[in-house]
Amino acid sequence: MLYREAGDFKKTYAEDNQTFPIKFDRWRYYAVLLVAFLVVPFMVNDYWLNAVLLPFLIYAIAAIGLNILVGYCGQVSLGTGGFMAVGAYAVYKLMTSFPEVSLFIHVILAGAITAVVGVLFGLPSLRIKGFYLAVATLAAQFFLVWLFNKVPWFYNYSASGQINAPDRTLFGQLISGPSADAWAKYMFCLVFTVVVAIVARNLTRGAQGRQWMAIRDMDIAAEIIGVDPLKAKLTAFAVSSFFIGISGALFFSIYLGAVEVGEVFGITKSFLVLFMIIIGGLGSIFGSFAGAAFLVLMPVFLKNVLVGGLGWPTDLAAHLEFMIVGALIVTFLILEPHGLAQLWRVAKEKLRLWPFPH
Repeated sequence: MLYREAGDFKKTYAEDNQTFPIKFDRWRYYAVLLVAFLVVPFMVNDYWLNAVLLPFLIYAIAAIGLNILVGYCGQVSLGTGGFMAVGAYAVYKLMTSFPEVSLFIHVILAGAITAVVGVLFGLPSLRIKGFYLAVATLAAQFFLVWLFNKVPWFYNYSASGQINAPDRTLFGQLISGPSADAWAKYMFCLVFTVVVAIVARNLTRGAQGRQWMAIRDMDIAAEIIGVDPLKAKLTAFAVSSFFIGISGALFFSIYLGAVEVGEVFGITKSFLVLFMIIIGGLGSIFGSFAGAAFLVLMPVFLKNVLVGGLGWPTDLAAHLEFMIVGALIVTFLILEPHGLAQLWRVAKEKLRLWPFPH
């Protein structure tokens, strides 16, 4: 087997502390990036882009953001859909108010605006936690959706209440709007996903991540040893909302192109992202990707196999999807609370010891 550590020596502390200390892990990571950047753009078409690739990349960003808050810091949130809506409407206002500025900058600024909103709604976490914090973030979800529906300024006084992404270019290439090429949309979202994953991975492995995990495990003990709960919780809300805002901005400007907040960013969206991190694994960046991939690919698989192949009714396949997701959530919560990420870690440990698995 290739999965071996024999001969993989570390000469410095930096080498021993790198993200992928095993050489095989590093090469696998580089291979995935090479395929994603140099192979997929030449093979992607509109169906795979809209059915699989864009939803996976964008939901992965949202799942990473929510995982930082819930999985690493232990602050329960049910307001993901509302914060995605903040990112979507922020990027819309920026795109229409400053058309000469690059969409790349607009998406980052939309994430920053969402971070400020997330900190404001994260203030109750300083006094409440658990179920009560979940209810507070749920209230934020409904308030934000109501706000974007009732204040015409957010949708530029459109009669329909719907916002539409204008065409924008980057380096002379159209990246938003119905006429944009599939590869351009894919590359734009891929760059954001890779950067977000790298930043999140380094944050969670550093001093800030250790503070978040200390608050998650026992906030009183963390405060005793010198962790500032105010700073730790609010930074978790800020970073989480920043990533979720970026995902909302990309979801509107690149993926959908037109959005009506109540239909797209409702409570269902919040639960969908929460299910992703539960199935993928709380407190794991890889788990965020695994959960997003599973919940994006499963409906596509059921639609193609059951509806297209076996001729099942569409509504029956949709109901089966809900049943599968519900059963998996219950199963993972009972048998493997750390989700798909833990199953992958166990598989890697067995491969490292093969043919003598413990």
